[in-house]
Amino acid sequence: MLEKLSKAKWFKGRPGPLVLVIMDGVGYGKYVEGDAVAAAYKPHLDWFHANCPHVPLKAHGTAVGLPSDDDMGNSEVGHNAIGAGRVFDQGAKLVSSSIASGTMFKGETWRKLLANVNSKQGTLHFLGLFSDGNVHSHIDHLYIMIKQAAAEGIKKIRVHILLDGRDVGETSALDYVRPFEAFLAEMRDNGCNAAIASGGGRMHITMDRYNANWKMVERGWQTHVLGVGRKFSSAEEAINTLRAETGAIDQDLPAFVISDENQQPVGTIEDGDSVVFFNFRGDRALEITAAFEQEQFDHFDRVRRPNVVYAGMMEYDGDLHVPSLYLVSPPAIDRTCGEFICSLGLRSLACSETQKYGHVTYFYNGNRSGKINAELEDYVEISSDQTPFEQRPWMKGAEISDRVLEAIFSNKYDFIRCNYPNGDMVGHTGVFQAAKIGVECVDLCLGRIKKGIDKVGGVLLITADHGNADDMYEHSKDGSVQKENGKPKVKTAHSLNPVPCIIYDPQFQNDYQHKLREGLGISSVAATCLNLLGYEAPADYDSSLIIPKL
Repeated sequence: MLEKLSKAKWFKGRPGPLVLVIMDGVGYGKYVEGDAVAAAYKPHLDWFHANCPHVPLKAHGTAVGLPSDDDMGNSEVGHNAIGAGRVFDQGAKLVSSSIASGTMFKGETWRKLLANVNSKQGTLHFLGLFSDGNVHSHIDHLYIMIKQAAAEGIKKIRVHILLDGRDVGETSALDYVRPFEAFLAEMRDNGCNAAIASGGGRMHITMDRYNANWKMVERGWQTHVLGVGRKFSSAEEAINTLRAETGAIDQDLPAFVISDENQQPVGTIEDGDSVVFFNFRGDRALEITAAFEQEQFDHFDRVRRPNVVYAGMMEYDGDLHVPSLYLVSPPAIDRTCGEFICSLGLRSLACSETQKYGHVTYFYNGNRSGKINAELEDYVEISSDQTPFEQRPWMKGAEISDRVLEAIFSNKYDFIRCNYPNGDMVGHTGVFQAAKIGVECVDLCLGRIKKGIDKVGGVLLITADHGNADDMYEHSKDGSVQKENGKPKVKTAHSLNPVPCIIYDPQFQNDYQHKLREGLGISSVAATCLNLLGYEAPADYDSSLIIPKL
């Protein structure tokens, strides 16, 4: 049962709604070179900074529940923190703790996976993002699980690698493949037949999300399960060949299948096998999980659905309980800002395009599917383009703004939240010019929303979930830009930079100080929103950014 929130006696209220804008992937850059946010023409953001209370917020590492401050933030943990109002230990930290304590290997799911393989003389398969980016997965977890499985008597292991190039260097795949192949050779010398069986770029196969492109998942199914696809003798040969032929970075490399001397796939997934999807983050795990688990399935022709024991690293959807088996329990996020807003009888709208729709709904609501209160909430998803983001960096910014403005003028909502994905999705492409245009698009959208706020007397709170477009080049420790073939070395990963928080309150009534609290993280946005809606935040929420004038 949620406690009842008291009215904020110091806040005089505003006639219009509170609008929360999350500029995905827009931070305060550390370096001039490679900062597409700073380079962008953004007169509206510049005006907000010059005239409104604003403060940088922490959006990575321990501020969003990750193991250390060397860990970059991401959209999922960022929206969890923004919506929850407190910091919960997140996937990477939970998995690492479970492995370190041995809890994972004592659990019922691990025991089922191994017992199935041993009883049926099958193969143990590991499928997931193959890097140490620590956003979706961490390769160290894979190493440890393979060692443990072999120590417990598993004789045949196959690994299906999804190349990153997004949360790590864009052409770093071989930095992970080469030592891993040496590790597998050592495993084979010790009696465990372990090998890489298939792979491909994470944005080409398997890791689709929000039902945006099931063809990606179908390509992954054909590659990992059926062993259908272009064959190579090793992952290194595949990567080198496909890079030379396509010029693609790792995340976009085509699928490949590893074959033996007779051109037969070395690791199709068959009846009696066990499969571990070792990503701990849920958004890009749900669709491939559905392909393995759902009996009634119409997204593509699976040809055959092997009878396997399938488990995720974590539970990817706590409401739907997907997958049915998982190795580590996710954070139990409760008492979210959205729940309190519904309990107060306030009406709200959440809106974004497909790429970030789940973030302003599912992740914002603490990894909860569906609406909290269907009578009080409206969720709007605008279908994302299938065009590569660098070719259309404005994405669906205009359409999102249209819906937000419609909501502002409708007099229907007390709270409106939206996400502009441009800084993140375009930032991930590594194309500086496109990222700059993406940020400029968001700025244009902010200008439109500002006019709407002015007309109805609302409040606009602008922030971000993490940085990305603010750090598009790799830098050395001395701050200089790293070069590759005479050009700046592109960075496609998130940054470790702080993000903005700006309050635009055109009918400001001197009921709070014009200066915001400093040194806080994005989890403080929730208490700030509740204050701007006229209520005191729960006592255990991270401090509001607003300093009342009592």
